[in-house]
Amino acid sequence: MGNALRLLYGKCCNPSADSDSIGHHGVTAETVGVSALARDLYNFEITNQVPQELSKHVVSSRKAQANWYKKLSDAWRETKPPPKTPEEASRLIVQTLKRHQKADVEGLLAFYGLPLPHTLIELTNGAPPSHSQGLKFELHTLPVDAKAVADGDTVTVYVSTTDPRESSNVPKEVHVAVAQRSKARAQRNYDKADELHRQIIDSGYRVLPIQNEEVLAKKYRIRLRGIDAPEGKMPYGQTAKEELVKIVQDKSLRVLVFDQDRYGRSVGDIYCNGIFVQEAMLKKGLAWHYKAYDKRAELDKWEQEARAKRVGLWSLSNPEMPWEWRKDRREGR
Repeated sequence: MGNALRLLYGKCCNPSADSDSIGHHGVTAETVGVSALARDLYNFEITNQVPQELSKHVVSSRKAQANWYKKLSDAWRETKPPPKTPEEASRLIVQTLKRHQKADVEGLLAFYGLPLPHTLIELTNGAPPSHSQGLKFELHTLPVDAKAVADGDTVTVYVSTTDPRESSNVPKEVHVAVAQRSKARAQRNYDKADELHRQIIDSGYRVLPIQNEEVLAKKYRIRLRGIDAPEGKMPYGQTAKEELVKIVQDKSLRVLVFDQDRYGRSVGDIYCNGIFVQEAMLKKGLAWHYKAYDKRAELDKWEQEARAKRVGLWSLSNPEMPWEWRKDRREGR
């Protein structure tokens, strides 16, 4: 375990001296949490000492605190793979110290800036029972780039044209442009190659580098079905976008498409490594159930769970509905 802790500490816990967002562990606000816990567990293995500042956050004695760190070190050793996200680290602490005082567990989590127990979410395995009604087609995407996430409910994806559904629909002019671009690149005529790629892009396709190969892919803009996330300039707008990036970045997605909206986006359900993305966004309090366009009871239930826990945008006293926000701005209010 020491090697795993040393590796995580080395990657995450060496901020620059001029960082302007340093937490009480000496790491940036972005990395305080898992990395700080890893550092302190590593230090505990060597010195048997717990952080001096911890006593300000908990009620039990230093001797009791040392007992916690011993238990957490053992639990970390047994966890394969070890925690990487704040949610995983929080679950480790909650499970390991479940017989200890609530004030101590929550104080320890707060000390590391980790999610409190009532904010942790449990995701169901698989799709909502009503997911297949009205299904038009299914997409299996190439890995998603972080820049492809526009906001908390819209993402651009690409599907390889080797996919049977796509292969027979590629326009002839795109095939010609791809062949000409390949020839231009071989001749090192990169200006012509770039011009041809722009033509390919204008046709709704793109040549992407995937594992040292170039893959022709079809572009789809996906609007997550049944949810409406805060706009970028609204409270929690950026947080919602960042959460969606965390979920889908560098992952291949399964997209079930049901409709197309007035902006030409495919409206669909997105699954990522078994996670139903809309469920995660709703349970984290980073989206509303868009009831005007989706009546699924599961989505309403997940929104209500987040409201009850007052997580995300539901921590606000009077959160504004995104569709009303957009309407106000269209009408100049």
